[in-house]
Amino acid sequence: MGNAGAALSVSICDWVEVTVLGLYIKYSPSCDKTRAPFTWEAFSGIGSFMRLAVPSALMLCLEWWSYELLVLLSGILPNPALETSVLSICISTVVLVYNLPFGIGTAASVRVSNELGAGNPEGARLVVVVALSIVICSAILVSVSLLSLRHFIGFAFSNEEEVINYVTRMVPLLSISVLADNLQGVLTGISRGCGWQHLGAYVNLGAFYLVGVPVALVLGFTMHLGGAGFWMGMIAGGATQVTLLSIITAMTNWRKMVGSVLFYLMLLLHTI
Repeated sequence: MGNAGAALSVSICDWVEVTVLGLYIKYSPSCDKTRAPFTWEAFSGIGSFMRLAVPSALMLCLEWWSYELLVLLSGILPNPALETSVLSICISTVVLVYNLPFGIGTAASVRVSNELGAGNPEGARLVVVVALSIVICSAILVSVSLLSLRHFIGFAFSNEEEVINYVTRMVPLLSISVLADNLQGVLTGISRGCGWQHLGAYVNLGAFYLVGVPVALVLGFTMHLGGAGFWMGMIAGGATQVTLLSIITAMTNWRKMVGSVLFYLMLLLHTI
């Protein structure tokens, strides 16, 4: 079935995942307290939910779309077949290794929000320090591993020598971008836990569409660096994103955050 078979397998996996999670929620004893009959009361807080959900989705989508945009633009570079293939391989590799920081970021998001809701600012600060320490160590390990395997990574995706050699030359850039991706994975998780979804969306918009994509276009087309220039631009966007989120996190007054969260919870309960 070729490419259609690959797409079908991804679709099947997604549906299996949804089915298994649905069965778990319905039958697992650990989810007993989450089950309730359907009532219109369930929609009473949907406005507050959407005010967090939409910006949170935009945080992820704005970054992801910038990479996809560059894959599309690689089609008008010289030797578009090679450039598109290599950029797709690079994105697949980055997505694969991003699972670890994304998981750590999700855990940090939950822990930070719980600590803030419990009125424990020192606990929230500790979560941030621990999560960042773990992800820095993992980023260094992954980057070193990629560099060590740079001559072999291309073989996992292609048997064409030209593609393999190009991927080998791109791996040092991937190793640099992995450092930024790991840090932003945790920092965006902390942002979600603190309720900074709107701020995070603005940061991603500025970092990738005012810095990342323009720099990528200049390096790729004007400087004739091709796909490597595109990736350098995304590194610039990622570095901008990490810098802004780091400044925001470092300047956070956690005691004030606790007060804001408790006030919001009281307001929400009063509304419901």
